[in-house]
Amino acid sequence: MITSLLLTFLLTLTTVSPVSDQQKWGKNGHRIVGEIAADYLSEEARQRVHELLGPESIAIASTWMDKIRSDTSYDYTSDWHWVTIPDGMTYEETEKNPDGDLIQALRSIIEELKTGELPGAEEKEKLKMLIHLVGDLHQPMHVGTGNDRGGNDTRVEWFYEPSNLHRVWDSGMIDETKLSYTEFTAAINHPTAQQIDRWQQGTITDWAHEVMELRNKAYALPDDRQIGYRYMYVHRQPLDRQLLKGGIRLAAVLNEIYG
Repeated sequence: MITSLLLTFLLTLTTVSPVSDQQKWGKNGHRIVGEIAADYLSEEARQRVHELLGPESIAIASTWMDKIRSDTSYDYTSDWHWVTIPDGMTYEETEKNPDGDLIQALRSIIEELKTGELPGAEEKEKLKMLIHLVGDLHQPMHVGTGNDRGGNDTRVEWFYEPSNLHRVWDSGMIDETKLSYTEFTAAINHPTAQQIDRWQQGTITDWAHEVMELRNKAYALPDDRQIGYRYMYVHRQPLDRQLLKGGIRLAAVLNEIYG
């Protein structure tokens, strides 16, 4: 009996549940995107966002969609955090999820917010969803191939601890820096004017297709699947770039809606 209970406990420690597999950038990743976005808002957008969020910053509001996962009234949003675009295909060519996906959700939320007709409480919720989902779009494992649940089934050892590729990109590489989200933001938030202009071009779908290029590189793993410092060295700059792009593009979307 004791042996059985111990085995169950150990399996719980090493097995990632479907819910925890979908934590999206981890809390610090989302907060970094939100913190960066706040620096690039127009005055009009900044004022409206403040009116809706009150004392809550964009960075803190960015994790709200993770907090509501245990609330069954929001079950309809569970598939909004990801989208499947297999290699060699465009989003338009894919079979769409009838329960929605990341691109469908962003398109719909942006159009709803643009109307200016949502009740205040609903507008606030949709704003928080938008903040979170733009972050998700820039995490390469959230534009999945359809083969391994966005890297969740690709098991690795991250610094000799059991993990998976999704988790490494969500939080592993970010948390390994030992920086707070404000420190991380300060370290990477130095785009040029040309980068800002270039990154804010395109559509939600264009940004998803762009992420696919990085996604493919993320799967370059050693045969033993043991990764750590070398993997971080190769992918740290692309990781930083995705967080920076996410924040700058989130600001662009908010400016388009409110500015």
